[in-house]
Amino acid sequence: MGISDDAVEVRARGWRRLAALHQLIEARLERALQERHGLSVVEFTVLDALSRQDGWHLRMAQLARATGLSPSATTRLVNRLEGRGLITRILCEDDRRGIYTEPTAAGRRLLRTARPTHDAVLDEALGEAAETPELSDLARTVVELV
Repeated sequence: MGISDDAVEVRARGWRRLAALHQLIEARLERALQERHGLSVVEFTVLDALSRQDGWHLRMAQLARATGLSPSATTRLVNRLEGRGLITRILCEDDRRGIYTEPTAAGRRLLRTARPTHDAVLDEALGEAAETPELSDLARTVVELV
């Protein structure tokens, strides 16, 4: 027994609304982080993900999952951030094939200055979405989940 056309349309409509909310938030964050701190959203996400770990480091595969990027895109991103002096790579002591990525002092400072911008813009974007009829329930749900 298949899914009815109505159920498929409801799911598709829900997915389009979720994608619209994501796009609204990401566009606002991208603009603010780039203008004020020279960071993209995904670069901020890397620094933020690293900051939330004990020891401030993750393996490359973990970082790929945290950012939603492919392994090759994660490697390119890490190369770019490393070139800017924001992160460094360290060989894993217990597995010489493993590589950890961790922020440098400059990366930690940049994250500290960028986080208030990120948080304020996220709040603003969710507030704007809450005032948009087709996004209001999703925006409220995101706020309630946090």
